[in-house]
Amino acid sequence: MQILDSIVAQAASIAAVRRDIHAHPELCFEELRTAELIAAKLTEWGIPVHRGLGKTGVVGIVKGGDSPRAIGLRADMDALPMQEFNTFAHASRHPGKMHACGHDGHVAMLLAAAQHLARHRDFDGTVYLIFQPAEEGGGGAREMVNDGLFEQFPMQAVFGMHNWPGMPVGTMAVSPGPVMASTSEFK
Repeated sequence: MQILDSIVAQAASIAAVRRDIHAHPELCFEELRTAELIAAKLTEWGIPVHRGLGKTGVVGIVKGGDSPRAIGLRADMDALPMQEFNTFAHASRHPGKMHACGHDGHVAMLLAAAQHLARHRDFDGTVYLIFQPAEEGGGGAREMVNDGLFEQFPMQAVFGMHNWPGMPVGTMAVSPGPVMASTSEFK
């Protein structure tokens, strides 16, 4: 797979954003700093921003052409209530909070896509960049929908992704329907 040169060129700055988010994890519906960082980056890249859906959710809007077609790209942004024991420089600075599920990476990947789409609007339609709060059992998606996500931003499909450390580097898996969609606890 050929990696786009524009994505490679921004890799270091996007990695810095991920590390910043990792160092400052926020739990369900507390993602105020993360939402502010996301909104600032999108604004910096000329992407209109809508805030407040689902309490701390952020939606960026990238238009290319005049087509009424639209899709959503979604990333979750909350952390988990657990202690981080890593010792690297960007380890959590907040006791009892950690990005253990990779949502810092999900936000970074969607920001990389946002920056690329903002620079290369050679598509016909609209891409809504959906940064969802409270994915880890908090009902953030439901809150965004209840706050009018699809009425305000009508789209034909929404695509989400999740890192999967067990996958070989350079590969991806695609499956219709839900995958890994539970934060249930066993006792």
